[in-house]
Amino acid sequence: MSSCPQAEDCNQAEECQHASPKLGDIEDYKLELSTLRARTKELEEKLSKLTTTSDKTLRSSKWLNRADDKAMSALYMDRYLNYGLTREELMSDRPIIGIANSGSDLAPCNRYHLTLAKRVREGIRSVGGIAIEFPTHPIQESARRPTATLDRNLSYLTLVELLYAYPFDGVVLMTGCDKTTPACLMAAATMNIPSICLNVGPMLNGYDKETLIGSGTVLWKARELHAAGQIDDDGLTEMVTKGTPSAGHCNTMGTASTMNALAEALGMALPGSAAIPAPYKERAQCAYRTGLQIVEAVHADRKPSDIMTREAFENAIVTNTAIGGSTNAPIHLNAIAKHIGVPLDLNDWDSIGYDLPLLVNVQPAGQWLGEEYYRAGGLPAVMAELLDQKRLHGSALTMNGKTIAENVAGKHSWDRRTIKSYDEPMIHSAGFAHMTGNLFDSAIMKTSVISPAFREAFLENSNDLNAFEAKAICFDGPEDFHKRIETADIDERTILIMRGTGPLGYPGAAEVVNMTAPGHLIRKGLAYPLPCIGDGRQSGTSGSPSILNASPEAAENGNLAILRDGDKLRVDLNKRRVDMLISEEEIQKRREQLLAGGGYQYPESHTPYQDIFRREVGPLSEGMVFKRSVQFQRVAQKFPSPRDNH
Repeated sequence: MSSCPQAEDCNQAEECQHASPKLGDIEDYKLELSTLRARTKELEEKLSKLTTTSDKTLRSSKWLNRADDKAMSALYMDRYLNYGLTREELMSDRPIIGIANSGSDLAPCNRYHLTLAKRVREGIRSVGGIAIEFPTHPIQESARRPTATLDRNLSYLTLVELLYAYPFDGVVLMTGCDKTTPACLMAAATMNIPSICLNVGPMLNGYDKETLIGSGTVLWKARELHAAGQIDDDGLTEMVTKGTPSAGHCNTMGTASTMNALAEALGMALPGSAAIPAPYKERAQCAYRTGLQIVEAVHADRKPSDIMTREAFENAIVTNTAIGGSTNAPIHLNAIAKHIGVPLDLNDWDSIGYDLPLLVNVQPAGQWLGEEYYRAGGLPAVMAELLDQKRLHGSALTMNGKTIAENVAGKHSWDRRTIKSYDEPMIHSAGFAHMTGNLFDSAIMKTSVISPAFREAFLENSNDLNAFEAKAICFDGPEDFHKRIETADIDERTILIMRGTGPLGYPGAAEVVNMTAPGHLIRKGLAYPLPCIGDGRQSGTSGSPSILNASPEAAENGNLAILRDGDKLRVDLNKRRVDMLISEEEIQKRREQLLAGGGYQYPESHTPYQDIFRREVGPLSEGMVFKRSVQFQRVAQKFPSPRDNH
């Protein structure tokens, strides 16, 4: 007998069924092949019937296997037989697993999920589950107007309704592009059935000859070169499109990579899954393992409320600093926390996450892109550094049934160019500063993208360290910015203000606070981006040191609405304040004038949903959730059986 290559995986090597006799001629090979095929079929049949026993009645049984009303069970079941499922399957108390597929032609960043879903399905079936795939509301960051943020809450609402109304025992949440991940996690939090995220994965690296071109980040660089006259219109288009070379989401540490990393840090995705590039074979292998894992989680009754605890959210905040995560992360993570019922606010991001190092050398805060980050070890390598320093709650449970410590301990990176050690980071204190003051009540500033040139120009005055004063130039939306940027009175010490772009004003809080300095300054050799302040958002791929998500927004008649061109502002990172340097009397006078004139004016709603969104939404500082939605928590436990439909 020859040695069995699979013997090490067998329980008893001497009983291994894979060993084969020596073969003499072609007929022997044919016989052996036939035997192996028969054996494979036998094992597949056994595997498909294999389930982990559970004392808990499955949720789907209340639809499909009711003892009290067989007629209703027949009604709920019969149309699912039409595409090949059998009564025996649906009435066998096998878990029904939803595959919430966010991929479509309309959402190209997530489109690869149309392929990955097949491997998820195979994983589910391999351990006795039944997969039912369905589409989620599509969200595509780069194409959706006026902003994809509108769709986050809409996708959340529809997903909650689908998970509640149909016989799902668990769900695989297929995430990727920016808003898909928080929408899915918000819905999982509200519904509270076993749930696991599967990221579509980042694109492959983009290149311009030998220069790395990061998706998203390249847009801001291309705009600067275009404004300086160094590239023409065709050159701008060519440069931007080189950053998106394959299937997947942004290959930079933008909002997509950030939120999928935080899903993993929360424990809601398999360890190591977030960073795998979409085209790599490991991505499809991960899809299969995710299918296996969700069935196990259903039998174990491991729910989002068991995973997304206060400790898990603190782990995510710490992780976000270490990876140089997006400024959109606080909005989305705070929203998820609200829906699961965990107290979390922007002060937590400052107190827990600010005084931590930046460890990941990936654009926009660093040099490399997603492929280098994955090969260097991805998120487990980052979390291993944090765990060693006791900056993580290592006992926090994750969706694979293990703790964070069990998942990441000892998985340090071999590539110290890309993932730094805790003691030799890129930046020592790299978190978000939570800013207040008389200009707004709440805003955040991402400090990991403060360049040496910006720091020298604005923050290294020995008489006023980490603080500066500058005049403001105000723009009421991006249209006003594009109209006046080259003619407004802007110099090297100007703060650019973008207002009317928050949840109410835009509506939806658009990523339009990414403002480029005027061409005349760039052509003179301006070495740093001008500071920006806005009540909207900034792309997670941007490297500008902006103060964002200001609340209350101008459309809510916050003090951004009374600021005027030429007003002086003081920004003090030590005190975490941004103040208008005008008297309280003048502030009061301007507010009275604003309100007497009907308040800050912004565009009317263009669609019914925009109107609903504006009536229901809260501020960015509180996660931009629908105010009344957070009262619905643990729905699957509170309302275990929806009312019958006939």
